[in-house]
Amino acid sequence: MAYVATAGGVNVVVPAAPGVLALQRALVWLVGASGAVVFIEPSPYEIMTLLAAVTFFATGLRLRLALMPLVLMLVLLNVGYTISAIPLFEQPEVVSWIATSWYMAVTVVFFAMVTSEDTAARLDMLRRGLVVGAMIASLLAVAGYFHLVPGGNDLLTLYGRARGTFKDPNVLGAFLILPALFALQSVVSDKLAKAFRNVIAFGIMSLAILLAFSRAAWGGLVLTSAFMLALMVLTSRTNAQRSRIIIMAIVAAVLGLALIAVLLSFDSTAEMFKQRASFDQSYDEGRFGRFGRHILGAEMALDLPFGIGPLQFHRFFPEDTHNSYLNAFMSGGWLSGVCYPALVFTTVIMGFRHIFVPVPWQRAYLAVFSAFVGTVGESFVIDTDHWRHFWMMLGAMWGMIAAAQIYKIRAGEDASSA
Repeated sequence: MAYVATAGGVNVVVPAAPGVLALQRALVWLVGASGAVVFIEPSPYEIMTLLAAVTFFATGLRLRLALMPLVLMLVLLNVGYTISAIPLFEQPEVVSWIATSWYMAVTVVFFAMVTSEDTAARLDMLRRGLVVGAMIASLLAVAGYFHLVPGGNDLLTLYGRARGTFKDPNVLGAFLILPALFALQSVVSDKLAKAFRNVIAFGIMSLAILLAFSRAAWGGLVLTSAFMLALMVLTSRTNAQRSRIIIMAIVAAVLGLALIAVLLSFDSTAEMFKQRASFDQSYDEGRFGRFGRHILGAEMALDLPFGIGPLQFHRFFPEDTHNSYLNAFMSGGWLSGVCYPALVFTTVIMGFRHIFVPVPWQRAYLAVFSAFVGTVGESFVIDTDHWRHFWMMLGAMWGMIAAAQIYKIRAGEDASSA
């Protein structure tokens, strides 16, 4: 194995010791697994990401030219936040919010740099770590909901909803979507023994998502699963693969409906499900409801070039924005308000352009891209701008795209020399 750098347009191969590669991959696994434990601060995720970043930079990590637009947009985004927050620096929570935003930006660049090299192996380790962490969080969430852990109900649930190792049930549900997609991929494409293990994993994670009673997570799991499976069918190389994906997807859907039917036989679960599945929640309706706030906030944003600063929206309205794009305008003014959607939708557009590139890590790419697009959509109705896993996926997307560009160039060179 080797690192690849670019100097003056010429690829330079720098050998890496096997022990170094093993250490780096192990750290990627640990970062993925620790991402499921964020109910304490600083969380294990912050600690492991910092440790991994230091180790990677010490042992060899390069910033590719293709990642410079990402760095520029992240810097401008956070400069906007910081400028708008200057009058509020006496508030500790605002300072903490700004520091977290800059830290999230650093993690994006870190994940982009990491996944742009040794891409297939590192993505596989990240996948494994995420699945292990998700299983731990899911099992604890389910155990807490059904009172299987003595004294764990207060720690593992919130307002009768499973939250596991997260502070918020909504974030638990959102985090579990990507690991669930990884498990679903194995169910529809791997050999029987591995597929069966992942049926169990997918079932447990789906159960935890259901018990989190997050409408966005419910819809996110269904829509991202359908989107990913459609992409897998379109990118499959044989009719046999396509047929298996379709058949297994139908089986998974039937089993999912059966699981929901069993859960709804419990009165308490059925009542919570009925309550959460309703689209007439009090905080969604009215002039100052969720969607009313979006309109009023957008009108404010047009008149405030520097915004109102982070964490100030609730001073004008009953609740927070619950819209990450509006929150960028309100928290960082026009600079952040333009840069945030530019960053997000540039990534989405580039992501679509690389769906059919036949890279060795295409399967992982389809899962990450599907989960990322789902979160982009969810960002219209909830604040996702400090979700660790969202920034991790954003960085991984840029890293995979940069690696795919190099892969295409090399494939062209090999074809021309053959």
